[in-house]
Amino acid sequence: MNITFIAGTYRPEHCGVADYTAHLRHYLTQRGMHSTVLTTHAAATSDPTVQGAIAHWNIANLLPLAQAICKTQTDILHIQHAAGTYQFDRSMFLLPPLLRSLRFKAPIITTIHEYGWWEWQPQGIPPQWIEHLKMWGQNRGWWDREDGFLLTYSNAIITTNEIAQTTIQTRLPNLKASLHQIPIGANVEVAKLDRGSSRQHLRQSYHWSTDTPVIAFFGFLHPVKGLEVLLHAFQQVLTCHPQARLLLIGGVESLSLPGEQAENYWNKLKQLIQDLKLTTAVEMTGYLQNESVSQMLLGSDIGVIPFNHGVTLKSGSLLALMAHALPIVATRSTPSDPKLENNPALKLVLTRSSDALAEKLILLLEDHDLRNRLSQAAQQFSQDFSWKNIADRHLAIYQAVQ
Repeated sequence: MNITFIAGTYRPEHCGVADYTAHLRHYLTQRGMHSTVLTTHAAATSDPTVQGAIAHWNIANLLPLAQAICKTQTDILHIQHAAGTYQFDRSMFLLPPLLRSLRFKAPIITTIHEYGWWEWQPQGIPPQWIEHLKMWGQNRGWWDREDGFLLTYSNAIITTNEIAQTTIQTRLPNLKASLHQIPIGANVEVAKLDRGSSRQHLRQSYHWSTDTPVIAFFGFLHPVKGLEVLLHAFQQVLTCHPQARLLLIGGVESLSLPGEQAENYWNKLKQLIQDLKLTTAVEMTGYLQNESVSQMLLGSDIGVIPFNHGVTLKSGSLLALMAHALPIVATRSTPSDPKLENNPALKLVLTRSSDALAEKLILLLEDHDLRNRLSQAAQQFSQDFSWKNIADRHLAIYQAVQ
């Protein structure tokens, strides 16, 4: 079976959705499935299975994209959609009906990574007219008020989280039979390394003592990740546990924070660390290869996710911390994720509260038994999010729509 993926960008080191797609392709290959990615020329790589089909995501390139897809002779077309990866261009919403008009016969599957927040509001047209048009077509199942024809023309729709699933079911009840929820997996898998050796290696790398407690954040460094709050919280932690260390694992340049913006934010964090007198207690690793990240997580004691908007199961970083059996302190999302609320694998706190974050980090540092319970629960919970299971569920959908 040949799968063609449409991806807004394909730089896994800079984009979580691209990283997700790369993981999925890897595990599908293990099941004997061949896949190709079509993206922009700028996002293409030297890998012959990642091809640049168009220059930009816009209406002018829609027909060339459709023509390129028609030439692939693929068995399945699988669109990975998140607005930011397509530079917030809406022309993708017209792709499925255009393909059908060109007599493209293969099933179309769309994975929705984001949903429920980004609607078309054109300038110069009375809002009530647009609202009437959106609802008129949606009530008939012709289009979706947010994603146009992307969902209504797909043979199967995959959501990665409960909130998107529920919203789509409410808006488009006639699509219930074609709607599937498959969670994302950890964005870094557990390396086949000894935990004790990893602990020793981490502490030796930074010239820390062998009994140094290490708190780890993992993910892209970005203003929405709550890192400023975390640094202030860690300053409080040091008043009780001066031997503790904080590790910020991950690069700063990403799809949403490119080039000079990334450099400026990196420097801003470095300055804040200096202002808070944390230079000897906080390390920023920059971008690392997956095995190095895994070794650091295996060597850490506590994971922390201080996102400004709270954590959900859309976070591959959360799942990576869980897969590495780390007890976790994380901020609570609003609305709360039902699978994370009262979850025995982590302690949730209010967002943007350095006091609340510090309190729970200190609690875990001082309660060895609690850390062990959270660690065991995290490892068990993460088993439902293995890439093997994710690939198997995709394969079942592919087979069902053929």
